[in-house]
Amino acid sequence: MPADERYDFVIVGGGPNGVTLAAYLAKSGASVCVLEERTEAGGACENTEPIPGVKINPHAIMLYGAAAPGFDQLELWKYGWRIGENEMGDLMADADRGVACSFGMSPLTEKDQMGFGKMAGLTTQPTFTKELLRSVFWTPPHPPEVELTAENIPYMQVYKKYQPDIWTEEILDMDLFDLMDEHLESEPWKVQQAVIAWYSGAAGHWKGVAVPAWACAITLLIHGRMRPPRGGMHDFFHCVMRCALAHGAVIRTCCPVDEIIINDGVAVGVRLRETATRASKKIWAKKAVISGVDVRQTFNTLVGPNHVDRGLLQKVNDISLKGGSIFNFHFYTREKLHTRPPWAKMLGGGYPQDSREIYYDHVADVDGWRGNPRVPPERALWLSTPYERFEPTDKQVTRPKGHIMSPVYFLVPPPEYHVDGPDAVNKIKDQIIQHIIKAMSNVYDNLNSDNIIQTWTNTPYDSEFRNTGLIGGTWCGTRHCADQWGEKRPIPELARYRTPIDGLYLCNQTACHPGGLFLQAIPYNLMHILIEDGLVEPAPWWYSSPWYIPQQGKKSAARP
Repeated sequence: MPADERYDFVIVGGGPNGVTLAAYLAKSGASVCVLEERTEAGGACENTEPIPGVKINPHAIMLYGAAAPGFDQLELWKYGWRIGENEMGDLMADADRGVACSFGMSPLTEKDQMGFGKMAGLTTQPTFTKELLRSVFWTPPHPPEVELTAENIPYMQVYKKYQPDIWTEEILDMDLFDLMDEHLESEPWKVQQAVIAWYSGAAGHWKGVAVPAWACAITLLIHGRMRPPRGGMHDFFHCVMRCALAHGAVIRTCCPVDEIIINDGVAVGVRLRETATRASKKIWAKKAVISGVDVRQTFNTLVGPNHVDRGLLQKVNDISLKGGSIFNFHFYTREKLHTRPPWAKMLGGGYPQDSREIYYDHVADVDGWRGNPRVPPERALWLSTPYERFEPTDKQVTRPKGHIMSPVYFLVPPPEYHVDGPDAVNKIKDQIIQHIIKAMSNVYDNLNSDNIIQTWTNTPYDSEFRNTGLIGGTWCGTRHCADQWGEKRPIPELARYRTPIDGLYLCNQTACHPGGLFLQAIPYNLMHILIEDGLVEPAPWWYSSPWYIPQQGKKSAARP
C-alpha cells in the first residue's frame, strides 16, 4: 500500500492560475502539489496541431498581462520568457490605418489620439499606464468592512493623482461608451474599444465598469498587442511552469480529482478519481486546498452540497453567465487572405465597426436572444487575429504550403442559456461556418472553397468540454458587470478568494477577481489573502499592491 502524500498546499487544476500560484508558493518555501486532469498542464494556454505541421491556438492567443508583477517577482526570464521583436503597430499606426467599417477604413482624428493617450496614461511624464492597469487587475478586493467610495477605489485614486481632469465620481456609474463620449471623437474608434473590451472581459455596454472595461481594451492595445510572447501563450505558460518546478512544486497530469475532502468543516486534502495515474488516491494538504476549477463545479461536485450552506450554493448557481461566449474559427488556406481595396490597410481586428447601433444589435442577439445567431452576415461583428503577430522563425505552418488565419472570434449566447440545450450550437457548426465566411467575405476576396484547405472550429460548448476551467463558453466565464466585479465577484461571500470552508480557497479565472485571461493577477491577489491568514511568508522579493487594504484582525500582507 503506497504511503499517502502530504503537502502544504494542494492545488486542483493545472491551468495558468493554479500553476502561477504554485510558482509563488514554492518560491516562498512551501511544498505544493498541482493536480491536472488532462495529459498536459496549461488549461486554455495551449497549442494544438490538428494536422502535422499546422499549429492553432484554440483559446488564449494574446498577451494581456504584460503589467503583471509576476514577471519580475518570479524572474520568468530565467525560465525562458522572451518577448517577440515583431512590432505589430502602435497608436500612430492605428491612426494611419484607421478602423474597419462597412464603407472602408475610418481614420482617427487628433482628438481620438489625444483622448486615447490621456485615458490610457500615455500623455503624462512619466506615463502611468502600468500603474492604472495594476490598480484595476493586480489589487485584491478590499475587505468587507471597508465601504467603497470614489476616494478608495484603486483606479479612481490613480486617475485623481495623475489625470484629475478625467476623475469624477460619475465614472462609477458610467459604461465605457459614456466615458469615451467625454474624451474621444470618432464613433468607429469608440466602437472598436467597446468590441475589444467585450471580448476581453468587462464589456463596453455594462454600467458601472467603465474603467475596468477600458483597462481590458488597453491591456491588449498597448501592453499586449505590440509585444507578443515568443512562442505564443503556450510557451509563456511553460515559462511559469518551469519556474514552479525549479522551486520544488510537484505537477501531476492525468490526475483528475473526484472530491475535496472536508473534515469538521475544514478542507484537508483531495481524493483522486480511480482513473488517476497514481497508486495513492488521497493527497493531503497540511495548510490549504486551492481550487482552480470553476466555482460551480467546485461546490456542486468537488465539495458537494452537504458541506455548503444551501443559500450560498443557490447564489453560486444563480451567478449570471450572460455576456457572450466565443465561437472560434481557424482557416487553413492556400494563399493568405487578401483584403479588398477599401480595407487594404487592415491587419486584423474587428469588423464592421461603423456605429454602436451595429454593436448593440449584436449585444441584443447575444444577451437577449437565447438561440442560434440571427445577426445578418453584413452586420455580424467578428474579430480576426493578424498574421503579423507571429515571428518569421515561429511559423504556424511548417508545411510546404498554406497559411493560417487563427483564431477568428464570433460571440454567441452562452451554451447554458440556449433554449435547445447547451450542445445546440454544435449541431449547426457548418451553418455558422458559412455564416462567418460570408461575413468575412465583405472584407476578404479569397475566403472561398478554391482557397480554403480546411476549417477547424471550437464552439463554446467544445471549449467547456475541453477545458473544465471554463464556464459560459469563454475565458471570462461569469460576466464582468458591476454586480460581478471586484468586491462582488463572483458573489460578495467569495470575493476575497476565501470560502466558508476553512482551508479552501478559490483560484479560477471564471469566478475570481479580476477574472479571465492569463494575467497572473488572481494568484498575485490570492497571495495577499494567504499571507493574511498566516499560511505563507514570502521572502523580500515579494511586494504587495500599493492599494491593498488588510482585513481587520488579520496579518497584513503589505510589503514595500
